[in-house]
Amino acid sequence: MNEVLRLDGVDKTYNPGKATEVQVLSGVTFGLKAGEVAALVAPSGAGKSTLLHVCGLLDQASEGEVEVLGQPVTRLRDRALTALRREQIGFVYQFHHLLPEFNAVENVVLPQRAAGRPLAAARDRAAELLEAVGLGHRMQHRPAELSGGEQQRVAVARALANRPRLLLADEPTGNLDPETAAQVFELLLALVRDTGLTALIATHNPELAERMDRRLVLAAGSISTG
Repeated sequence: MNEVLRLDGVDKTYNPGKATEVQVLSGVTFGLKAGEVAALVAPSGAGKSTLLHVCGLLDQASEGEVEVLGQPVTRLRDRALTALRREQIGFVYQFHHLLPEFNAVENVVLPQRAAGRPLAAARDRAAELLEAVGLGHRMQHRPAELSGGEQQRVAVARALANRPRLLLADEPTGNLDPETAAQVFELLLALVRDTGLTALIATHNPELAERMDRRLVLAAGSISTG
């Protein structure tokens, strides 16, 4: 399969037909090939989070078509959308969103259990991923006992837990100091490359954007290649 993600003529409008109508996306068209890593570059308020939510099936396009793994999603029922999102798409956010009452292993186990993986296999996978992100010695620690960089490493491991084909990251190092941000980004990029994932990574950092295969620039609701 050539393209993992495809958007054709995607619009997103909030409160359509009302005085408070806001069009955030307009005619967005692009595709990401298998194994391609693209930077999504946009100023604050340009709609990058909205675009990532549409790509990740967390929000619906008002117009246009979204395809994931060659499958048009507009005609899928909620259960099929949930399964596709859970099994084929991984998310990393600016803030880690780890569950505070669970330790690192448990946070990485949870999405696997939601996908039906047996507990023992889920724990093995979680341990493998936490080792890969350099947290083999911190597996039993809860988020409050981890540094910001460590928390985001757990979030990266969680995003990869179900072996997704597509990774979406929204400013994944935006809450970290420059040194820690660089370390987490290097780790994320290495894992993406090693696993052959397709990834769309939003960033304000031009140096990080240059490390990826290409840049998608979002401005005035539309995408151009920068």
